[in-house]
Amino acid sequence: MLYFRCFRLKALLTLIFLLPAALGLAQQAELTALLKKEQVPGMQLVYTKKGETLRYSLGLAKAGTTQVVTAATTFQAASLGKVVLAYTALRLHDQGLLNLDKPLQAYYTEPRLRTQPRAATITARMVLTHTSGLPNWAENPLEASWKTSALELKYAPDSCWNYSGEGFVLLQKTLEHITGKPLQALAQQEVFRPLGMRNSSYIWRSAFDKDASFGHDDADKPTEIRRFQEANAGFSLLTTATDYSRFVQALVKGQGLKPSTAQLLRMPANAAERCAKPTSTTDPFIAWAYGVGLATTSRGPALWHWGDNGDFKGFFIAFPNTQESLVFFTNSANGLHITDAVLQLFFGPGQYRAIQWLAE
Repeated sequence: MLYFRCFRLKALLTLIFLLPAALGLAQQAELTALLKKEQVPGMQLVYTKKGETLRYSLGLAKAGTTQVVTAATTFQAASLGKVVLAYTALRLHDQGLLNLDKPLQAYYTEPRLRTQPRAATITARMVLTHTSGLPNWAENPLEASWKTSALELKYAPDSCWNYSGEGFVLLQKTLEHITGKPLQALAQQEVFRPLGMRNSSYIWRSAFDKDASFGHDDADKPTEIRRFQEANAGFSLLTTATDYSRFVQALVKGQGLKPSTAQLLRMPANAAERCAKPTSTTDPFIAWAYGVGLATTSRGPALWHWGDNGDFKGFFIAFPNTQESLVFFTNSANGLHITDAVLQLFFGPGQYRAIQWLAE
């Protein structure tokens, strides 16, 4: 009898250990089919729940070649770099170096804003919550002329929600001035090193030559590898899904922040009422916190953000109540098309809101 009990126990334990692996293989097959359907050459995805992590590296780093995506493949994180800057700013706030409601021009005067007297009221809070009134970009930030282009307010500061890369560059320059350190060194000190993000950088590293992914247009054609030589919080972060997942887990746990500061990532600062749609009804399921979007989902309250460099797109969502998170990067202009299907696959049927709001 004891033998049979031991046998059944061993069989049960074997089943328990094999079940996650079987589920992982099933999800991998569905992800592979989804990439093919939406013409996305490659992706990395990391899903974490209760301390357990599933990692997927699928497809090709360059279409038409044998260069496969691995866990070490470097992707452009695009606007997901803004969230890293937001966390850095909150860390400096905790150190007493940055007052979130003090005008940024009291710290640093931006020459591009010299004709904009109203810009003197812009604060870190406004930048982090996208209410600075600045445009997304005054010009294409990849063009040399952008650095000296006139930066004009599009809306009155603190009046409505308008997504702004320029705002985050303004905050970046302010933090660099306050600390005397360039963004790359500051991020290394406050984020990358403490969180073990060894494969993350706002500027190109020679080590990336081995594993960097190409971008792809919406017809699945390779574009280029951008070797960013200057750090830009708005778009130049290079990283892996494994690294960025560590960062997202730090966000949901409030790691490295005072408890009151960590709450700024979870509590609505504004209702994300878009300036461009003043007559529209505010979405009751979406709000904005300090550097991240908030969504009321069928799985509970969530933090979220997306990244879009045109030929690279990524996304994350995280649930503070359960410390569950999902991060994915793609090397395709079609990358965000898979978002809702991916969320349904890992979190089950339901309403996750964020991607639908983003598409409005």
